[in-house]
Amino acid sequence: MSRFHRFRLIAILFCIGTTWGLTIPLTKIAVSTGHQPFGLILWELLLASLGLGAYLLACGQLFSITGRRVFLFVVIGLAGTVIPGAFSYRAAAELPAGVMALVIALVPLCSLPIAILIKLERPDLKRFIGVICGAIAIVLIVGPENALPDPAKAGFVLLALIAPFCYAVEGNFVSWRGTDGLNAIETLFGASVCAFFLTLPLTAATGEWVNLWQIWGKAEWALVLLSVLHIGAYAAYIWLVGQAGAVFASQVAYLVTVSGVLWSIALLDEGYSKWIWAALATLILGISLVLPKPRMRLGDGSVS
Repeated sequence: MSRFHRFRLIAILFCIGTTWGLTIPLTKIAVSTGHQPFGLILWELLLASLGLGAYLLACGQLFSITGRRVFLFVVIGLAGTVIPGAFSYRAAAELPAGVMALVIALVPLCSLPIAILIKLERPDLKRFIGVICGAIAIVLIVGPENALPDPAKAGFVLLALIAPFCYAVEGNFVSWRGTDGLNAIETLFGASVCAFFLTLPLTAATGEWVNLWQIWGKAEWALVLLSVLHIGAYAAYIWLVGQAGAVFASQVAYLVTVSGVLWSIALLDEGYSKWIWAALATLILGISLVLPKPRMRLGDGSVS
């Protein structure tokens, strides 16, 4: 493998991570004017369904619908979007975006205990220490009195933790069950459509409609932009997995965390206490211990 090809893959990894990190402060902006979770999720799912559906139609990728696949879509839609989205948006309205970036980064640390429980992974001391680091990071965020700008909102950190737990459940479910012969884009499309129809009655029941048929402000633009960026980053991530392997692609977790914090500083002018920075360092250490070592095939070569 040429050095140029290796550099290109690393550059793409960097772009994916920073793009995903950008969606974190955009989420904060989307809820800044009072938009409620289910209304935001509904539009996000509609845009994802239309975008992914158009892509699959253009590529001629049509797949049959079975009861087994519908069940798969429902589980992924609920665990991967509806439930975590509802809690993430709610917490994002109360917490700094940089703190949300730290919480979302806990996905691999939440995933490992679940994987061990259902016997997809074996216990490993080093990776267990990584999980402990994640727990310490949360204590650093919610424990010290001056860690958060408003200590009274520490409970929203615990609320936000539901999101990475749901993502971890989703990932382990897919690893355990598979996708029934569907590729990642097909699976994401099916899950988005099912989740949309699940969210529609919830939005109606709660009255959390978001009206986009008006003059757009920063919140509306942020919602559309974060939806588009999420779809693009996810599609690129799936491509990178195919090119370089899942282990190499998983290193995007570092970039999402760090860039999420940096984007939040740049776009929202956020500042953080020493405890938040200590939590970030502890979390990065935990991720490095939990994720597999980045030694894998890159095209016709390897990286280590």
